[in-house]
Amino acid sequence: MSNHRLLRILPACLTGAVLLSACSTMDVGNTGAKTAATGSAGGATAVNANATLEHCDRSLGTIAIIEDTTAPWYGVLTGQYKLGSTVPVLKLLVQQSNCFVVVERGRGMTAMMGERALQQSGELRNNSNFGKGKMVSADYGLNPSITFSNNNAGGAGASVAGLFGGLGGVVAGLAGNINSKEASTLLNLIDNRSGVQVAAAEGSAKSTDFGALGKLLGNSAGGSAGGYSNTAEGKVIVAAFTDSYNNIVRAVKNYHAQSVAGGLGTGGQLAVQGDGDNGTPGPSKKKTAKRSAPQ
Repeated sequence: MSNHRLLRILPACLTGAVLLSACSTMDVGNTGAKTAATGSAGGATAVNANATLEHCDRSLGTIAIIEDTTAPWYGVLTGQYKLGSTVPVLKLLVQQSNCFVVVERGRGMTAMMGERALQQSGELRNNSNFGKGKMVSADYGLNPSITFSNNNAGGAGASVAGLFGGLGGVVAGLAGNINSKEASTLLNLIDNRSGVQVAAAEGSAKSTDFGALGKLLGNSAGGSAGGYSNTAEGKVIVAAFTDSYNNIVRAVKNYHAQSVAGGLGTGGQLAVQGDGDNGTPGPSKKKTAKRSAPQ
């Protein structure tokens, strides 16, 4: 191709590229953007919920999500991964399952108490119906925590490059573009009246992104096999919490209360020597006769 012809074609190509880059689409409800916590909930009705989410025919009580924002995992979640609170996702899962009725004990309490303060100050209308005795107690508390395990296999490329001769660069590019992310989560279910833990469950999820494989299939094997798009940590964490919550529901569906002879908190069955409160005799002291001094 002559330089003159190239100069005539180049402006048109650049113009087309600019126009294409300016075009964008908004796909509302795109399935690729969803997490494991999908759909919506209204009362006892769940719409488009995850098909694997456990469900209860009747609710077992009221529940509040209690997130420890001072825990180290929360700092990693919000600082390193730039993700928000786990509470909204857990509220959605819990309500969709119909196993518990969610009550607000988080930041929404500030607005609730603010409305009550306005009512008491006389600023609200007389029929606002914000009198005492309206709030519902939380029978249970659900405490989430996250254990992060982010295994990235991207460093494997160099170690396999020499094993495949001329294809070593391609194989190394593929191995270097396999990005695996894992998350492990825990949920503890606490009875608020007694403080007894009634259930606990672990959950996990793993996502593997093969990155450049699509490029390799669409383009030549050389060149651009080096880039990949990371799988969002948030999606893996939500999937792990979905697994945790499913395990909690399975546990409570088969729940049998633990029992201790004599009742909970009355001393227990593991006696400690010298503890007079539980009736265990203290160590005996042998009396020894004093020897008279030699004459």
